[in-house]
Amino acid sequence: MAIIEFFGKKKSTTSVNRDMDKQRKYEALVRAYHKDLYRYAYWLCKDPTIAEDVVQEAFMRAWKSLDSLQDDKAAKSWLITILRRENARRFERKQFDLVDIDDYSQEAKTSDDNHHQTQWLHEQIMTLDEEYREPLYLQVVGGFSGEEIGKILELNTNTVMTRLFRARNQLKEKVDASTSSRGMSNG
Repeated sequence: MAIIEFFGKKKSTTSVNRDMDKQRKYEALVRAYHKDLYRYAYWLCKDPTIAEDVVQEAFMRAWKSLDSLQDDKAAKSWLITILRRENARRFERKQFDLVDIDDYSQEAKTSDDNHHQTQWLHEQIMTLDEEYREPLYLQVVGGFSGEEIGKILELNTNTVMTRLFRARNQLKEKVDASTSSRGMSNG
C-alpha cells in the first residue's frame, strides 16, 4: 500500500481516496439541494440572512455526518431534517424578535399586482395551524411525498396524509369564501 505525505501526516492512498469520494459526494449534495434548502429555510425564518446561516450550518452538520447517509435517494429529506433541527437549535441558542402576523399581512398588501394571487395564497397558507401548514408547504414547494414528509416531521405517513387533506380542505374553503365575497361586491 502506498503512503502519501500530507502536511506532515502520513496517509494511505485508500484513506485519501475515501476522503476525495466524501468530498465529491458532499459537493454534489450542495449543488443539487442548496436552492431547495435555502427556499425552505427562508420559508421558516422569513429572513434571507438567517436562512443562509441556517443552510450553512445544516451543510456543516451534513458534512460531519455524511458517512451516516446510506441511501442517496433519501439525501434531500435527510438534509431537510438536518435543516429543521438546525433551525430549532437557533431558538435554543438565542431568542430572536418575532414578527407580528398582522405586520406580515400589511407587507403582503403592498406587494406588486403581478404577485397578488401568489401572495394571497401564501397568506392563506400562513393562517393555517402549523400542523397543517408545514406538511402542505413541504408537499407543494418542496415536492416531497407523504412518506418523505413523515420522515422529515417524524410523523406517521397516515397522519401526514390526514393533515394534508385537512390543509387542502381549509384552503379550498378560504378560496370559496373569497370568491363568493368578490362575487357579492361585484354584484
